[in-house]
Amino acid sequence: FFQAEDGIRDVAVTGVQTCALPIFDYPWLYLTQAANWEIGQKDAENLREYLQRGGFLVTDDFWQDYEWQLFAETMHRVFPDKEFFDIPESDNIMHVMYDIQEKDRTFIPGSRHLSVYGNGSSRINQPPGTEPAWRAITDDKKRIIVAANFNTDTGDAWEFADVPYYPAEMTLLAYRYGINYIVYAMTH
Repeated sequence: FFQAEDGIRDVAVTGVQTCALPIFDYPWLYLTQAANWEIGQKDAENLREYLQRGGFLVTDDFWQDYEWQLFAETMHRVFPDKEFFDIPESDNIMHVMYDIQEKDRTFIPGSRHLSVYGNGSSRINQPPGTEPAWRAITDDKKRIIVAANFNTDTGDAWEFADVPYYPAEMTLLAYRYGINYIVYAMTH
């Protein structure tokens, strides 16, 4: 664990075992490169309990159908009776703080998807077959408890917010998604 001065903990681990982490201390979890994530039965049960008790999970930065399938199989261990659905534009999570509209459902590039030129400009290179999607799982009261940013990389947009070549409009959009997720998680 790394304890930042602002009190926010950043856990950077591979082979995450949710039983070994104090996830119940945090109302909001962020998981990047979710296709590389595998959990055992005990960890799946622990994550299920966390989410059913009001926790919220955002996943990000995984690509193509095969990675979606790997992630969906892992989440099926957590919720064998629940399926992901595409979050409609009308859902509260898209409007709780910022209004995210259909035009905002666009590819948010990872840093590796940018060509950077000597003059400081950059060009976005969206990989073929990567239509971005925002998907979710709800609890029994129809509240979103898992939000999956698929074929997009909001985390890199946050991380590279102060890098001149990263497109500012993508960072602003990624912040809107993230803030909406946090406010929704805290109020629903």
